[in-house]
Amino acid sequence: MEQKCKTNKGYALVTGASSGIGYAYAQALATRGYPLIIVSNEEAIHDKGAELRGLFPHLDIVARQQDLGLPKAARELYEWTKARDMEVEVLINNAGVYHDRDFLQDSEGFTELILNLHVVTPAMLCYYYGQDMQQRHRGYILNMSSVTSNYGAQRMSTYASTKGFLRLFTRSLHIELRQQGIHVTCVRPGAVATPLYHLNARAMKAGLAMGAIIRPEQLAEKGLRALFRGKHETTPGLFTKLLALVPLLPTWLLRLIRRWGWF
Repeated sequence: MEQKCKTNKGYALVTGASSGIGYAYAQALATRGYPLIIVSNEEAIHDKGAELRGLFPHLDIVARQQDLGLPKAARELYEWTKARDMEVEVLINNAGVYHDRDFLQDSEGFTELILNLHVVTPAMLCYYYGQDMQQRHRGYILNMSSVTSNYGAQRMSTYASTKGFLRLFTRSLHIELRQQGIHVTCVRPGAVATPLYHLNARAMKAGLAMGAIIRPEQLAEKGLRALFRGKHETTPGLFTKLLALVPLLPTWLLRLIRRWGWF
C-alpha cells in the first residue's frame, strides 16, 4: 500500500463535494496541499474521492456519504472526524439546494431540508470545528451564500433568506474570531455553470460568454483567495455585483414586475 507523504496542514472539509462548486473547492484545496474530507448525500462522492486520489496520490482523501439536511447531521459528522483524529483546518460550508418557486408551492419536506441545510448544519459545523480552531488559534471557514442574500427574491423566499442568514452570520464570526487567528469568509456568487439551474446548453454558453455565469473552478479560486487573504466577503464577477443593486428597487416596482410577468 502506498504511503501518504506527511503534511503540516490539517484536513480541509468540503460539504456538497460530489459535483460542481464543492468538487471545484476540493480540487483547489488539494492543489494547495490539503488532505481532504469530502462529504455529500450522493453515492457519487465515492467516485469523486477515487478520482481525487488518482489526481493527488500523495494526499489522504476521505469520502463520506451523509445527508447533511438532517437536524443532527453536523454533530454526527464532527464526532465521526474526531473519532478518526482528523484535525480540520479548513471548513467549506458549500452543501445546499436551489429552488425557483413560490414558498407555498414548496413541500413541507423541502422547506425543512433547505432550512437545515442552509442554516442549522453550517452554523453547527462552525460551532463544533470553530471551537477546535479557537484552541489552536488557527483555522479557516468559508460559507457559501448568494447574491440574493441581501434582498427578498420572489420564488426564492427561503433560498434568499437562508443565504441572508449565512451572510450575516459569517460577518459576525469574522469579527469575533479574527483576533484569534481564524479567518471567516462569505462568498456571494450569482449564477454558476452547474446543473443546479437546469439551463440548456445554449443558455449556459451564452451566459458564460456574457459573463453572467461563472465557472465553478473560477469561483472556487476566487473564494479561496479571499479566504486566505482574510477578507470577510467576496462577490465574484461584475454582473453579480450589478445584481446586488436589486435591493435599491422599491417594493411596489417589484410587485409590478411580478404582476406583468417580467421575472
